[in-house]
Amino acid sequence: MRRHLMPALGRGAFLAMMLALSGCVADTLALAPQSPDAQWQPGDGDSAGEMRRQAEASGALALTAPAVDESRLYSLPQLIDLAQRSNPDTRVAWEQARQAALAVGMAEATYLPVITANVIGGSNENAAELPIPIGGNAYFNSNINGVVPFMALQWLAFDFGGRSAVVEGAKQLSLAANYQFNATHQRLIFEVTSAFHDYNAARAHSRAAGQALANSRTVYDAIRARRERGLATSVDLAQAEQIVAQEELRVVQARGSEQDTYQALLGAVGLSPMTKLKIEDTKDRRLPRASSMPTETMIEIALANRPDIFAGYAALEASRQGVKKAKSDFMPKIGVFGTLSTYETQLDAAGLPAVENNGLNGNIMFGATIPLYDAGMRDANLKQAQSRVEAAERNFDQLKDAAAREIVVASNALTTAIQANDSAVKLRQAAYKTYDSALESYQNGVGTVSALATAQNGLLDARLAEGDAREAAFTAAANLAFVLGTSTSAIPAGTPR
Repeated sequence: MRRHLMPALGRGAFLAMMLALSGCVADTLALAPQSPDAQWQPGDGDSAGEMRRQAEASGALALTAPAVDESRLYSLPQLIDLAQRSNPDTRVAWEQARQAALAVGMAEATYLPVITANVIGGSNENAAELPIPIGGNAYFNSNINGVVPFMALQWLAFDFGGRSAVVEGAKQLSLAANYQFNATHQRLIFEVTSAFHDYNAARAHSRAAGQALANSRTVYDAIRARRERGLATSVDLAQAEQIVAQEELRVVQARGSEQDTYQALLGAVGLSPMTKLKIEDTKDRRLPRASSMPTETMIEIALANRPDIFAGYAALEASRQGVKKAKSDFMPKIGVFGTLSTYETQLDAAGLPAVENNGLNGNIMFGATIPLYDAGMRDANLKQAQSRVEAAERNFDQLKDAAAREIVVASNALTTAIQANDSAVKLRQAAYKTYDSALESYQNGVGTVSALATAQNGLLDARLAEGDAREAAFTAAANLAFVLGTSTSAIPAGTPR
């Protein structure tokens, strides 16, 4: 009767446990949004509420205080230095380079043996039914208690170059991460430079819009004076008022754009949007010169300096090491194995005196594993590794072609920007003359309001074009240095090596 009862109780307990676990799994659906047509709302008593309280208590939700001197006038080099210390991208790239370096150490550690300390302990009780009861006992009861601490040694002594390929691949990936770290700095320099000149272009727009507003008021005063003398019509005065209102709108738009580009500059540097910085103006800065180097020379400089080129080559070498590792999987692995253990046991049987036993065991063995059949896994791994090499070679070739194309485009952009600035200067000078002449003609009674408004709009457009062309020339020069890979070098971008 007892033999049938125990299995039934065991099955019942097992089923009850399974039902309880399945209920727990179903209950976790409460963590998800309850319907697809409404936003999820975190509760105060759930994990989301606890997370929010922890974040608020730790200050994680507060903006980072700016580590800047708000009374200082920051030049572009100073902004770049601030960005390299403040922008999180450089910190992330640095941590990634450190992780890749640690991966080299982890790969090299596979050359060393693995030694582990272990302990096994337990108790075993057994009740065996006696064929003939002895005294009042129908069962023979025994109990064994024991503890076995032991140390184990595992050492892969020889694997036909598998580990060396992994180590060399890790070193190449570490080099790639280091070059990517440098590339992050160069990209950051260009982004800060571009945002700096965009901000100065927006400031030039604000100055031009402010000057245009002043000019429109001058025009309005002139028309009103003529109107008071009966020499201008009410339509002329209404047009003058329209011109002033239009220029006021342009001033508001220009100031809004200036604030937007200022925030973009803070974002490129990596500062809080609440930071107040004084930025150096470039209106008196001398324009860069167009590069006089042949395109072939610039391409050679880029291939010898660009960190992304070297990162691509290191990634290619790492993929080639993967082929060596895949080939080593076809070869035997020779290892050394050993254990050193002590044991202590105690046996109690049917009320007899306890029997204790202890001792020391040690062994060392040499072994080899030879792969014979794995359903094609090694072949597939080798083909996959070879495919990665082919892809890395194509990516590297494409990277070099893209670098050459970027150099040609950047050099042309710099030349075009400088020429555009020269043309914009001439346009602005001519527009000034046209505006002065139109204003003088109107004041003398021989011009029209329409001609004066056209001249004023032409002057504003010329001033805006000059500001844009000037800052575009600086940005184009920075872009050429960036694509050449010399933006962090002491050697100017146009100097051959």
